[in-house]
Amino acid sequence: MSIAHPIISVTGSSGAGTTSVKRTFEQIFRRENIAAAYIEGDAFHRYDRKEMKQVMADEASNGNNHFSHFGPEANHLDKLEAAFRDFGNTGFATTRHYVHDAEEAATYGTDPGTFTAWEDTPQNTDLLFYEGLHGAVVTDDINVTQYADLTVGVVPVTNLEWIQKLHRDKTERGYSYEAVMDTILRRMPDYIRYICPQFSETNINFQRVPTVDTSNPEIARSIPTPDESLVVIRFANPHGIDFSYLLSMIHDSFMSRANSIVIPGGKMDLAMQLILTPMIMQLVERQRRAA
Repeated sequence: MSIAHPIISVTGSSGAGTTSVKRTFEQIFRRENIAAAYIEGDAFHRYDRKEMKQVMADEASNGNNHFSHFGPEANHLDKLEAAFRDFGNTGFATTRHYVHDAEEAATYGTDPGTFTAWEDTPQNTDLLFYEGLHGAVVTDDINVTQYADLTVGVVPVTNLEWIQKLHRDKTERGYSYEAVMDTILRRMPDYIRYICPQFSETNINFQRVPTVDTSNPEIARSIPTPDESLVVIRFANPHGIDFSYLLSMIHDSFMSRANSIVIPGGKMDLAMQLILTPMIMQLVERQRRAA
């Protein structure tokens, strides 16, 4: 953790909705005139798309059918930890970009499925913002979360997470249903071992719970809308959280436990604005005083 160079980390599985949460943070940064440096979890994958296919095939031929991007062997978690540590100490981190599609290829000048070159984050930023799979990961050798000042988990219930991933990967990335389900099943051991434990490390979790039947993701014609959902917001440390204010500002919200508030799904962006803005401003004000 760092007063001079604070770090905000948003972590969640593939299909969880971390990209949508990132947009809310960007709105807050823009409104409050906060200069953020951004790093993405995909940048720290160990293999590009072609290499990953080959490594997975090699692992499968040796009897390992569960090699995945969720596990440490497929990622440079040491470089991610170093990026957090370095930014906290100096205000700079080394990162790169993973190019997902043709549109990004036109922007970055390299083929889809490959990486850009490693480079430093911009100068004169107020904080670092991370969004990806491993923003609060702890293993025997790595502890990323120790360097973050604010960690946020994005955790839809499992079937909803699968539905969101199915629709995203089929619609936006052109994968077949069979290919997406194969990925989900292959990742399951690493999901349980490396993704789920992070949500015990986070400061706040946002868990979307559908109020419609999602018991069979295969037959879901569409992603449940925000109005067809509730969001459970859990605070690791509720001390200082003004629940009375939140209940008065978010219509139809209620507390389910002493550290949890439940809100209508359509109010998630409002809730994030109300909850996160003062936390972010506290980090930035400390940073600016230190500077």
